Amino acid sequence: MSTRMSVQEREEFLAGTHIGVLGVPDERAPLLVPIWYGYRPGGDIRISTSSGTRKFDLIRTAGSVGFAVQQETMPYKYVSVDGPVVGHEPIDPDEYREWSIRYLGPEQGERFFAVIRDGLGEWVTFRIRPERWRTFDFGKEFA
Repeated sequence: MSTRMSVQEREEFLAGTHIGVLGVPDERAPLLVPIWYGYRPGGDIRISTSSGTRKFDLIRTAGSVGFAVQQETMPYKYVSVDGPVVGHEPIDPDEYREWSIRYLGPEQGERFFAVIRDGLGEWVTFRIRPERWRTFDFGKEFA
């Protein structure tokens, strides 16, 4: 049996709560960083970062990046995509608040967001369009 995920499975998995790993080309070696993100099936991956950082500069000039999420407990799964950076805009504080709650829970998320809210003025949200997908679902080995 194939261990690949269907289109619906991969999009639902990517839309779940995972820490993403962003891969951005660099001269020496790819920059790989864990990052919070947002994704709705059929849409773009949305990530946010502060301007004026190495990560920001590399993403802005990369053209295309890699992105992966995984499940670290059995049954192991991952979704990995490559795609172009299709745009960026100033961060939407409401969206970042949602991410804070998603990743930290209601109480800690609100507390974290209250601390960083005033510093978000220099942040941007990049949009990544998934074009090439690689998936694996170890649980399908036992189905």
